[in-house]
Amino acid sequence: MKSADISIIGPDRKGIVATITNFIFDNQCNIEEVSQNVVNGTFFMNIKISINKKTFDKELFKKGLEKEGKKLGMKARIFYDEQKQKKNMAILVTKEDHVLIELLEAAKKGKLNVNIPIVVGTTEILEKICKKHKIPFIFVKDKQQTQREDKILKILDENDIDFVVLARYMKILSPKFVWNYPNRIINIHPSLLPAFPGAMAYMQAFEKGVKISGATSHFVTVDLDQGPIITQEAFTLDTTKSLEEIKKAGRECENKALIRAVTLFVNNKLECRWGKVIINKKN
Repeated sequence: MKSADISIIGPDRKGIVATITNFIFDNQCNIEEVSQNVVNGTFFMNIKISINKKTFDKELFKKGLEKEGKKLGMKARIFYDEQKQKKNMAILVTKEDHVLIELLEAAKKGKLNVNIPIVVGTTEILEKICKKHKIPFIFVKDKQQTQREDKILKILDENDIDFVVLARYMKILSPKFVWNYPNRIINIHPSLLPAFPGAMAYMQAFEKGVKISGATSHFVTVDLDQGPIITQEAFTLDTTKSLEEIKKAGRECENKALIRAVTLFVNNKLECRWGKVIINKKN
């Protein structure tokens, strides 16, 4: 265990940064990177720490951090990445099934060293696929974003989720949601970002007549489709092909790019430093 990620969220007030950073230093850990923001009176802070203490007690540190957060009226959490521990992955879905199927099949065949405690859907369309793979499916029907995300965050907490995969999840996440899982939400986007962000990416590529298209897996940030890029897959775009044929080729790229990204993450091969993903080949 070399590093960990800390997330602090709650009503803005004085003394938050000093209290949390002092706790980290008092426990003989170093701060490698920190980012913070205030949105509509809510304070967010993400901290990457390095752990140098040989006798470091991760449960004691976690309880202490949560206690400090509680004193401040904040939600404090820590994510440890350990080499021999299987991570708990939650999958968020809407209607499209190809990425979900690829993830579940890869896990079933042992290609992904990961636990999948739950799949959360904003529709019930993909529930049968999860039942087939004996994965619990939870339908969250709330239309209002705050209520929907609060329910999902509670579900993730109850299932001790380490990271989240958006398998063509067609909802924009709020800053609050994203900051709960710093560099731990992986999305797949149907274009070679930064080209064609947002919805209808294949349609945009088709209309522009680009010669190469593909898919991009990236960490989710508060800026839509602007998060650090993890992997990309490309295909030559034949302008004589129909839009449906282009979409089919794109879906194959989406599957490959996302599986590769998740594999790297669960094997602790990824580091996100100042907005850029570094693939560590030595781990």
